[in-house]
Formats: sequence, C-alpha cells, structure tokens
Amino acid sequence: MGSLYTELGAMKQKIKALLEENNRLSIENGQLRKVLKRETAIHAPQPKPEPVVVHEEEVRDEPDEAPVLTGDPIAVGQGYDNLARLYHEGFHICNLYYGHLRTEGDCLFCLSFLNKD
Repeated sequence: MGSLYTELGAMKQKIKALLEENNRLSIENGQLRKVLKRETAIHAPQPKPEPVVVHEEEVRDEPDEAPVLTGDPIAVGQGYDNLARLYHEGFHICNLYYGHLRTEGDCLFCLSFLNKD
C-alpha cells in the first residue's frame, strides 16, 4: 500500500510538471504567433523597382571606387535593436537561456547584455 502511495505521489508530480510545461509552451507559442504575424506584415512582398538602364555615352571613367554591396546590408545597430525588441517581447537574449520565454520578470544577464556600451 505504501509503495502504491509513493508511486501515486510521483505520478502527481510528473503530471504537475507536464501541465506547467504545457502552459509555458502555450504562452510561448502565442507570443511567437504574434511576432510572426507582425513580421509577415512588415516583410510583405513589395513590387521590385525596374532596373535602371545606363547607356554607354553616360558612363564616365572614374577612379577606382570601393565595391558596391548588393542586397540589403544590415544597418549598424540593427542587431542590437532586434535583441532589445525580443527582450521586450518576453524572451531571453542572454547566452544562458537565449530564446526561452521569460516567466519570472527581468533577467539580470539579459539586462547586463543590453546595457553594455
């Protein structure tokens, strides 16, 4: 009888842990869905501009210039802004818990990372 009681207590603890994890994952899933909706709205396909045609007579001999990067280069500070946005949306940005949902308020590791100069 005592072993059954002990086994029942262990099962209750396991169920409690699973329910807490399910609740945490549900909250995290909801927040990720909000972020996804916002990001897809921001990054909706936009019509591409028509290419500019340059005629030979418009081309001049100019001194060597630095190569022009193609694509969308990341602006300085944009990565920091993205991390700050993630933190304010409720996710860890520290190396210990990166990407996990913050459930207990502010994280000192994340805050120290944001406050680095």
